Amino acid sequence: MLDPKSVPIEIGHYLAGFADGEGSFNVSFRPRSDYQIPWKVSLCFNISQRDPVILSEFKRHLSCGTMRQRRDGVWYYEVNNFTAIANNVIPFFDHYRFLSAKKQRDFAKFKELANLLSEGRHRERSGITEILRIRADMNDGGNRHYVDDTILAAFENPQRLHARRDPIGSR
Repeated sequence: MLDPKSVPIEIGHYLAGFADGEGSFNVSFRPRSDYQIPWKVSLCFNISQRDPVILSEFKRHLSCGTMRQRRDGVWYYEVNNFTAIANNVIPFFDHYRFLSAKKQRDFAKFKELANLLSEGRHRERSGITEILRIRADMNDGGNRHYVDDTILAAFENPQRLHARRDPIGSR
């Protein structure tokens, strides 16, 4: 578990300020193939930049996450391991707070989501409904790969996500 006080104060405030402007807290849904639970629910903290230097400082001082580079030269730093989020990312940003109201709001919702996941509520339709409610106000609505209706419908018929359409005329 990260002790945020171990991060030099000027570095901690710098990284928090940088994340305030450039960072993102997200929840994603990915279809599961085992049909027990139709979705894998994941939390992610990420930042992208052309220059990897600052991103490597996040990786170093948060003691977690991965860096990768896209083909267009943009670098990504991301943390999507739940344990690292709970033990490193959340304590860091609880200690080094955001100044903008928008990022404070998104981070508070991210912490709510982390609590729901740690309680295992994402394994039930009611928990997914709660996650979707919280997600709706994050990142100004953001781009969603799966809309709420699709996510909820999968609990009624999880195979629907993986079904193939028959060619025209075969029915």
